[in-house]
Amino acid sequence: MIDLYRTMARIRAFELAAEVASQGGVQVFGAKMNDRAKVRGPLHLSIGQEAVAVGVCAHLTRTDLLTSTHRGHGHTLAKGGNMRRMMAELFGRADGNNGGKGGSMHIADFSVGMLGANGVVTAGLPIACGAAQALKLQGKPDIVVCFFGDGATNRGPFLEALNWAAVYRLPVLFVCEDNRYSATTATSGLTAGPGVVARGESLGVPGESVDGNDIEAVFEAAGRLVAQVRSGQGPQLLHALTWRVRGHVSVDQQGYRDPEDLRSAVEADPLRQARERALARGATAAELDAVDAAVQIEIEDAVAFANASPAPDPEHAFTDIQTTGAGTWH
Repeated sequence: MIDLYRTMARIRAFELAAEVASQGGVQVFGAKMNDRAKVRGPLHLSIGQEAVAVGVCAHLTRTDLLTSTHRGHGHTLAKGGNMRRMMAELFGRADGNNGGKGGSMHIADFSVGMLGANGVVTAGLPIACGAAQALKLQGKPDIVVCFFGDGATNRGPFLEALNWAAVYRLPVLFVCEDNRYSATTATSGLTAGPGVVARGESLGVPGESVDGNDIEAVFEAAGRLVAQVRSGQGPQLLHALTWRVRGHVSVDQQGYRDPEDLRSAVEADPLRQARERALARGATAAELDAVDAAVQIEIEDAVAFANASPAPDPEHAFTDIQTTGAGTWH
């Protein structure tokens, strides 16, 4: 429990620091920002959803693969991503994971099997299937975990990916991180039928739902499903119902949201629940306070590292991109 709490605390601290650093720039969602922002580009926070990333990734090895969403800081950190390089990437600096080119929405770290966040809703699902197909063809024992949001279930690639995974019995765990909102609209008003688990089962992908803010419940359910995927039983689906405390992006004031709904999200804080559970399991307040103190030192170091990192060399602007061969860059 202390290890799980520590990873959740690291994610929360990272995102709170990134939120502060993002407060600048242009007019977005009615919020006026100044031009002193350190974070380059949109910032989608997963504050309130930490238990899903941690409970799932706790069962993965370094060589297992992972695909994420535009809200992927927690997934990357839970998979073992370097906090310093991640913050530098958000700041658009040369020492970032992707040389400052990917930013928050496209952060990746192949060294820990994190194939990338993605600014396109549902895009991670077919990428995960491709990665899982490659692992199967190569006879490797690793698996793929694919995180996606509830909004993705209403897009075509969701159907295509689950069908592909089921037909070829691919070693992939699909994790629906259901925070109840598709950008600024409640997903419940956009979704017909009994939900994501039923949709998965209709395609031959077994699934189960879990309280995504209960770290022990997520950990136990993910452990069972990961074991089934590893044993060759084909794709599985975990539906984790959670809450998004912040807006769609860091400067979203959430004027569209029922205040009671937001209060429920705050009260269900998974970090608070994890702390209480750890204390109930025998941890001491002093131990958890020490974890918090160490995390704070780590995040301050990451911000300092990002601030000190140089801007990317302009000469590298046209590296790591694709050309058609006709002198046209994409």
